Amino acid sequence: MTFSIGIVGAGQFSGQFATLFQAHPGVSAVYVTDLLPERAEQLAAAQGLAGTFPSYQAMLESEDVDAVAIFTQRWTHGPLVLQGLNAGKHVYSAVPMAISTEEIAAIIDAVKATGLTYMMGETSEYNPATVHARNQIAEGAFGRLFYAEGDYVHDMDLGFYEAYQYSGGENWKATASYPPLLYPTHAVGGVLGAWRTHAVSVSAIGVVDDRGDGVFDKEISQFGNDFSNATALFEVAGGGSFRTNEFRRVGYPSHIRESRFRFFGTEASMEQLATVALWQDKQGVKDISELLEPKPTMAPDDPSLQHIAPELRAAFTSGSAPVHDRARLPREFDNLHNGHEGSHHFLVDDFVTAVNTRTLPSVNAWVAARYTLPGIIAHESARQGGVRLEIPDFGDAPQ
Repeated sequence: MTFSIGIVGAGQFSGQFATLFQAHPGVSAVYVTDLLPERAEQLAAAQGLAGTFPSYQAMLESEDVDAVAIFTQRWTHGPLVLQGLNAGKHVYSAVPMAISTEEIAAIIDAVKATGLTYMMGETSEYNPATVHARNQIAEGAFGRLFYAEGDYVHDMDLGFYEAYQYSGGENWKATASYPPLLYPTHAVGGVLGAWRTHAVSVSAIGVVDDRGDGVFDKEISQFGNDFSNATALFEVAGGGSFRTNEFRRVGYPSHIRESRFRFFGTEASMEQLATVALWQDKQGVKDISELLEPKPTMAPDDPSLQHIAPELRAAFTSGSAPVHDRARLPREFDNLHNGHEGSHHFLVDDFVTAVNTRTLPSVNAWVAARYTLPGIIAHESARQGGVRLEIPDFGDAPQ
């Protein structure tokens, strides 16, 4: 069984996924559309895709397209997802799921009403540290897990200025001020992707930016945001807590590792830094760095990455780590580029398998809500000076 898919947005990120969707034996054809038609035409020509559409609406109206994969600006995902589901298309969406509680609720309602597949492509679901922690939790190796930490530390100077200029046009500074806590899923999803619980309350602190270059300036910001860094402490169901950091001004080598995690239990703990990962228990310490280290599948100077800032290229070149179980993946992926610490192959396969078998994908709408909504509420907490706020929950996915 196969289906066709339309790529929405032909920017820096989507081309990597177009290649993987096209190579997957469960996909029959790949189309593309973009607000800038020349970008769609260039991507279709470069990869030999099935064709282009002049608009998203035209793609949704076509019977040639069964599903859509959305790779557009972060704050546009919610409305575009709803359009896709309401048009009868399965939907894969880049992160975040949405930027408001109302948008998230509407997506879940639409998935319920249509019975269609929705998946959010959260890369941290398959971050090697998350995979290893998930495996160890399943085996009870931590004892009772009671605390975890997840960081997404990516300095604006390391490629983000160029990325926002590429996607934002002349008014790029208005969107480069996107609130860090509204892009929470790399940090939150890496924790909750291993620790199968959910956040029930949060207190957060935002740091007002002082660079003075017009980015993170409330007067310029489309979002009225001047926080460049933020920290959130979450309470979880069943007891315990986790903390996340979303940093955009930070002296840290995010090109080496931008997401990193720590888990603490009554019997063991695990800690990850930029180049080192450790497993620790009451007897001693074991270096597990090699187990979690992806091997590159593409050189950073590959011609297909010319349009991407050098500081961002590592996210597109990382292969799989020893902890990844590639046995389930199609052999067509064996020699194709991977990205974000080995996650891209698994995310594409999750979505294709879910659509073709009509099963729930890993990061379905209910899981995506638990990865996204905590950040939305945390941002509001930071805006209110750190007041503790309750986090709504939409429950588990129906079986």
